[in-house]
This record gives sequence, structure tokens and C-alpha cells, in this order.
Amino acid sequence: MALRNPTQRSRRSFLEHAAAAGGLGLGALLAGCNSQSSGDGPRKRLRAAFSNGGLQGTWCKLGHDAAMLWGKLLDVEVVWFDGEFNAQKQREKLDLMVDDDWDFCAVQSHQSGTLEEPVKQLKKRGIPVISLDTLLVEHDRLREVGVWMQISPDQTGMAEKSVQYMMDKIGGRGKVIHIGGDSAHSGAQQRSQGFENILAKYRDTVEVVGGGVRWCEWKTETARNTFTALLGQSDEPIAGAFFHNDDMALACTKAIEGTIHKDMVITAVDGQKPGLTGVKDGLLAATAINPAGMIHGYGLIVGQFIVRNQEKLEDLPLEIILPCPLVCREAGNVDAMLYLSDPAHCLV
Repeated sequence: MALRNPTQRSRRSFLEHAAAAGGLGLGALLAGCNSQSSGDGPRKRLRAAFSNGGLQGTWCKLGHDAAMLWGKLLDVEVVWFDGEFNAQKQREKLDLMVDDDWDFCAVQSHQSGTLEEPVKQLKKRGIPVISLDTLLVEHDRLREVGVWMQISPDQTGMAEKSVQYMMDKIGGRGKVIHIGGDSAHSGAQQRSQGFENILAKYRDTVEVVGGGVRWCEWKTETARNTFTALLGQSDEPIAGAFFHNDDMALACTKAIEGTIHKDMVITAVDGQKPGLTGVKDGLLAATAINPAGMIHGYGLIVGQFIVRNQEKLEDLPLEIILPCPLVCREAGNVDAMLYLSDPAHCLV
């Protein structure tokens, strides 16, 4: 897209430098391909801003890879603004990018509510915004602030499948641990609700160590320290544990080796390569697919459809909820999901 004036060229250079600050080179961040011709003539190359919670996490990194892959295939230049797992830093980056030239934007807010103002500014400029995974604001206010579409996994359902599997494996009795993500993240809130929905069936026979969910802000070190402390609160084997993502779960598996808790049934959410490999190797009993590739890929695909087809806001569904199957060795679906989630494919 042509820049309007030298001032905007300067702003664009600054923004691209900021996007690269997450540790990825501009060659990867701004990858694209030449405009291709179709039967209707040359296809215009689009430019889109993307951001998610933090590329330090497996799930977010796969989402980044999916957006980049589909950007190459569909002639969309993707500029990435890494949230760095810091709501304030993500907000500052989006505040700086709102006046630049974008055909559309797609964002996963690290914390619900923090990106409302920059999205409102994009709305004033008529730039479509697609919200990914986390609710950017309360569901009934999405269109009000400027979100054209919410693309989400079934957050509550993912947790319910994973927790129910754990309960089945432990016979619906004993002590369990509940490690949460970020308490201000709508997806983590819904995963916590999913845990509680299943726990309600076992109130008389299952005890949550520590009294309830322990929020660890998606940080593996925090999760490991918290998990280890909870292990120390029980002088009898803890039967199971549910984690809000695979990264935190895998960071804790070594803590039970050689202890009275060594047979603990550990389940989680995300179902990307590390977690799927963990299931295959027996470190995790199960994980529910949180389709990072689909969520970010759809964000890009839908965004370019909106722009190229000149689709109207009132003709779009407010929300698309994607399928989130449970993966366990008994189901025989580990290898299929490993193929689909591979960064070369980014299909789940």
C-alpha cells in the first residue's frame, strides 16, 4: 500500500522496528510474495497488523507462523506486534500503530479490556479489526468498540473435555491441582469455569489442593514453583492435575518423578507440537486442541475476504467458534494432530 507522505514513511519505519523487537528479523516478519494474477487481473497486495499475547509461548508462536504462512499464500504483508506477555507493552505498541496504513488488523489481547481504545481509533478510520481467541471486551460490546468478528476456540469445552478425562482416569476421587493462566484473560476464565463445571459432579470425592485455581500468568517458572509448593502440601499421592496450557504442564512433569505423586494424571489445553509430543511420550495423559493455526489463519483469511470482497459488517457473523477435540493415546489421533499442527501446515 502506498504511503501518504514522508511522515508516514518515518512512522512505518519506526513501527517495523518495534515489530522486530520481539526477536524476529524483518525478513521473517514482513515476508510476502509478489502479487499474483487471476482471471480478473492483478490481485492487490494487502497490509495487515497482527498481535497476540507473546511469542515466547508455543501457542502464540504457532499462531504467528500460521498468519505468516497464509500471508505469503494470499498476498498479505503481515506486520507483527509482539505482546511480550505484557498487557501494557502490547497496548503501547498498538497505540503507536493505529495511524499507519492497514487494510485490516487481527489481535489477540493479552488481557481483556486493555486494547479497547486503540481498536476504537481503528474503527474511526474504518479499518476492520478481527479479535482472536481472547475477548477483546465483553461479548455484547464487541461491535460497539470496533470488532468485526471474534474467532475463538470453545474455551469452556476444551477444559471440560480435558478435566473429564482426568476425572475418569482417577476414578472420580482423590486430590487434584488446578493451575490457571492469567485471571484477566477471558479464555483462562472460561477454562477455569470448565474445570468447575466438571468438578461439580465430584464435590464429595475430589479435593482441590490449595482450595482452588492458582493463577500463574502463563509463565512456566511461576507454574513450576506453584506446582512444587502444592505438592508439598500433601503427604499422600495427588491423583491428578489440570493446566490451562501445555507449556506450564510440561514444565511441571519432572517435579513428580521419583515422588509419591509419580502416577499423577496430568491433562492440559493447547494441543500443539510440544503438548502432543508430551501425550505421545506419556508425560501428559491428554490435551485438548486449542487450534492456534486455525484461529490466526482464519483471522488472516477472513480479513482479506472482507477487504477484497468489500464485505459489509452487518453481513458477517459476530463470532466463529472452532472445533477443539481431545487428544489422548487411546483415541489414536496424536499423529494426525501432529501433522496438522506442524508449522509447515498450520491447520489446527
